[in-house]
Amino acid sequence: MSEMITADLVDLDLSAETKEAAARALAERMVTLGRVTDLEGFLADVAAREAQMPTGLDGGIGIPHCRSEHVTEPTLGFGRSAAGIDFGAPDGPADLIFLIAAPAGADDAHLTILSSLARQLMNAEFTSALRAVDDAAAAAALIRGDESPAAAASTVPEGTESADGSKNSVAVSAAASADTATGTTSDTTDTTSDTTADAGASGERPFRIVAVTSCPTGIAHTYMAAESLENAGREAGVEVVVETQGSAGFTRLDPAVIAAADGVIFAHDVPVRDKDRFAGKPTVDVGVKAGINKPAELITEVRGKAARGEVSAGSAPGTPVERSGDSAEGYGTKLRKWLMSGVSYMVPFVAAGGLLIALGFAIGGYTVNKAPSVMDHFVWTQADSWGALLFQIGVVSFGFLVPVLAGYIAYGMADRPGLVPGFVGGAISLTINAGFLGGLAAGLIAGGVVIGIQKVKIPAALRGVMPVVVIPLISAAIVGFLMFVVIGKPIASAQKGMTDWLNGLTGTNAVLLGALLGLMMCFDLGGPVNKVAYTFATAGIAVASPSDSAMKIMAAVMAAGMVPPLAMALATTVRGRLFTQTERENGKAAWVLGASFISEGAIPFAAADPLRVIPSAMVGGAVTGSLSMAFGATLRAPHGGIFVVPLIGNPFLYLIAIAAGVCVTTALVVVLKGMRKQAPEGTGAGVADTAIAAKVDSKEPVAA
Repeated sequence: MSEMITADLVDLDLSAETKEAAARALAERMVTLGRVTDLEGFLADVAAREAQMPTGLDGGIGIPHCRSEHVTEPTLGFGRSAAGIDFGAPDGPADLIFLIAAPAGADDAHLTILSSLARQLMNAEFTSALRAVDDAAAAAALIRGDESPAAAASTVPEGTESADGSKNSVAVSAAASADTATGTTSDTTDTTSDTTADAGASGERPFRIVAVTSCPTGIAHTYMAAESLENAGREAGVEVVVETQGSAGFTRLDPAVIAAADGVIFAHDVPVRDKDRFAGKPTVDVGVKAGINKPAELITEVRGKAARGEVSAGSAPGTPVERSGDSAEGYGTKLRKWLMSGVSYMVPFVAAGGLLIALGFAIGGYTVNKAPSVMDHFVWTQADSWGALLFQIGVVSFGFLVPVLAGYIAYGMADRPGLVPGFVGGAISLTINAGFLGGLAAGLIAGGVVIGIQKVKIPAALRGVMPVVVIPLISAAIVGFLMFVVIGKPIASAQKGMTDWLNGLTGTNAVLLGALLGLMMCFDLGGPVNKVAYTFATAGIAVASPSDSAMKIMAAVMAAGMVPPLAMALATTVRGRLFTQTERENGKAAWVLGASFISEGAIPFAAADPLRVIPSAMVGGAVTGSLSMAFGATLRAPHGGIFVVPLIGNPFLYLIAIAAGVCVTTALVVVLKGMRKQAPEGTGAGVADTAIAAKVDSKEPVAA
């Protein structure tokens, strides 16, 4: 990490009280050195990364980080806080804060910084040295690796108390290291040496473990888990070789190493890639944090399984919902995850196909669905031909919706082996006119069939062909039989009944449905309930010629989904004093997010004040949904927000419905927030915030 951190980027007396203020203090040093060109833009990128997952780690560590177009070169800032700052770690505040900045697109540089730092942070001697060092240049040298922790310890006076409360802990570590070098070992070293020596003396090789670590972002936690497992292995006299499946790709373990392994540990929060390589061995499957926090227990567990002869049968499911680490989850939670897996993969097809069909109608008119194939008739200079082309591409895209939905529901349940029967079942659903409901059933059946097959114990000689030949063959045949012969016709009848019901919605029933869908869209802002309402709407228009009722439902759903972020943006504009500085900054982005039909733009506000924001948003969403249905607004496009208004039927009344819901939500939020007894919690301004709070309590005017 040479020159990525210098003394000017180190603050050993960081006085910030919040993670936002800490990031700002360290980022300002980067700006001074010309390594960050836009302070506010960079901090917005840091905040966006922090919103994905807290960057606090056990042991008093905070690692805010991001890739940003405002960074000129990979840079690392370090701050040490005496009071501690909350970065979301389970064990409490962090006193060691590392701000990592990488240029946009610099994946390799970013990963190198984070992985190297993450591994160092698993070394207690390293973190103790950082807590004890009293010189910025020495701290920078220590982090770069130019100076060893033992050397840094020599600059600390004997008896100095570090931030973690231990006196001269680095000096103790240094002494232990010196003892080891001269032949005197500590108790831990003795234990490890004795274990290894005993194995060698008895002619037995040490127990061998291969492990895979991965986390959602593929950076810090991935490498910390790897380092933790390797350290625990050395202490236990066990050979541990780890494959880190990070964000910049991964290098596969040598097949010979896997073959020679006595056990396998998966510490992951995302599916393990190429998991079949490890089949047939004793396996422990947990979340990545378990790999960081309890590596010794995992090693003991896998050794116990090996002693009992417990091995994995075939390709175990690799998705998070089927990991043993999630065994406490109920079937309702797992079912929701499986369904959301299918929906998340289906939505891009919905958006692409729906917008193409809508544009086809806009360009070619409402008879474009009767146009001949563009393969037989296409005139470059005619708008009708271009409209027909867009329409027909969109129809083809829509043809994938149900198979993709079914395929990836099965994938969520059983990993890659579920794809074949899932896609086959989804395609059959279209063939027998079972539609969207048939796709749901096919996906769940396919996943269940594959899981059942995987539980059957088979001879070792057949394991290699199971995922490629046997599982696809048997599962596709079973799913096809069930869809064609057993459940296909009842589901097709149910699909037809739902379609007829939608087509018959008029008057009060339609308005009430619009209100219900509005409530669902605003309840969890992009979560499962929101997705159910959105999927219900898109399923109705996922045909070449959707009914008028289906297009009204789509319009109501999109209108309601735009309300929460637009209302929060308006509220932060008209009554800024009721919101923190961070929320006011988020409000600026919420204008664009709301206009683009991205309900998640209101999540920061809902997370900070759910009891006021969510009910207000739901009321506004219900108003918008019911008005949209009452006005008869229609929409062929499944996404696009304000940018597809030209494709909306009754666009003026549609915009009025959105405006009404936004005003209702804004008014409710302002009233509810104005009734509370204290000002919003700290924005990192310290004394200034206290003064503002006093003015709010005394009803004095405060500038927004």
